[in-house]
Amino acid sequence: MPVHTLLKKMKDAKVRFLRLQFTDILGMTKNVEVPETQFEKALNGEILFDGSSIEGFTRIEESDMLLKPDLASFQIFPWEEKGGKVARLICNVYNPDHTPFSGCPRLTLKKVCDEAKEMGYIMMAGPEAEFFLFQKDEKGNITTLTHDAAGYFDLTPVDKGEEARRDIVNTLEKMGFEVEAAHHEVAPGQHEIDFKYADAITTADNISTFRLVVKKIANDHGLHATFMPKPVFGINGSGMHTHQSLFKGDVNTFYDENGPHEGLSTTALHYIGGLLRHAKAFIAITNPLVNSYKRLVPGYEAPTQIAWSLKNRSPLIRIPAKRGHSTRCELRVPDPSCNPYLAFAVMLKSGLDGIRNEMDPGEPVTKNMYKMSQRERARLKIESAPKDLAQALKFLSKDEVVVTALGEHIYNNFLQAKQQEWQEYIAAVHPWESDKYLARY
Repeated sequence: MPVHTLLKKMKDAKVRFLRLQFTDILGMTKNVEVPETQFEKALNGEILFDGSSIEGFTRIEESDMLLKPDLASFQIFPWEEKGGKVARLICNVYNPDHTPFSGCPRLTLKKVCDEAKEMGYIMMAGPEAEFFLFQKDEKGNITTLTHDAAGYFDLTPVDKGEEARRDIVNTLEKMGFEVEAAHHEVAPGQHEIDFKYADAITTADNISTFRLVVKKIANDHGLHATFMPKPVFGINGSGMHTHQSLFKGDVNTFYDENGPHEGLSTTALHYIGGLLRHAKAFIAITNPLVNSYKRLVPGYEAPTQIAWSLKNRSPLIRIPAKRGHSTRCELRVPDPSCNPYLAFAVMLKSGLDGIRNEMDPGEPVTKNMYKMSQRERARLKIESAPKDLAQALKFLSKDEVVVTALGEHIYNNFLQAKQQEWQEYIAAVHPWESDKYLARY
């Protein structure tokens, strides 16, 4: 959309403020808001901001950064704001000399997508982002109390959680989302809203917008929405299962009616082989919190073993039943706390490496992996996913393919931030320790 067309659209809609939205290395959505007098300057990518104030961006002595918007991402927020209507544009971050900034997660994903394009592929991705809705107490503090005790697909009496979920869907649709399903998940207070797949960059943008909308609408209902992977012990955590495939034009390259394993193509098998080969490293990106690994434990439907299957939901990767245009693999390990741009970048890079090097994923696993003995898994050469963030970071540091996908700047800053997070965690005294030891010793 040309700049002059967009300026007229904002004027006709009486937009008063424009948010220039971007994402930092840790996946936090940031924005610089400008009034209507600065709209033309903003659309032309001339707005500077202080990058030194953003985690992992730049040093204080080289702080100015440019925001260059993707004009196709323009949306007017469908809710009322004090002071007038507000619109947003999703931006890429550039250096003051207009060269791409190596610490921009969106440009990092674009670089890997361009690599795929050179091989003739476009990555299509569809996430299943789960979240919890919790009550607040009379002082507005966040609790882990929910309005329901429902389970998977339950029909419950209408409550604040259900009302909020419906309003979230309505808001997403007003912002151009094609919502395919919305339902209660396994755990009390847990919900899932699925929207239609798209190319990797568009889907990563949509996840960023989705998280913003979910939190905003939940707050309007007096609730707190969280994408924390495991907020409550003893119940299922929240995942972000990611369905993915590679297209050439309108052709899904993952399907071959004469292929083995119910119509999977050689391309699909090699892509899966790449995901399995690099999983132990990229899990540091797709599951970036200390808390992420509290979800990845046996007994709560989250994958703990690096294998693939047809239909069977217990391994890291499963192949949904649909074939033809809908053929895809579902990577079940990511959680919704991840930076979607970096998560898609490392997944795609791993899959492409599998295709280039014709990696064999081995035979699909048909048995329930949660009930397999350690000896049986060893016989089938099935490896376990990292047990904690520290272990995942070690695997990441040894995987050249995944590190290359991130680039030196993002890799170094991500690693430093997460190593510090781990050190803070292991140095802290947790309630479990007090409950276990305080009276006994």
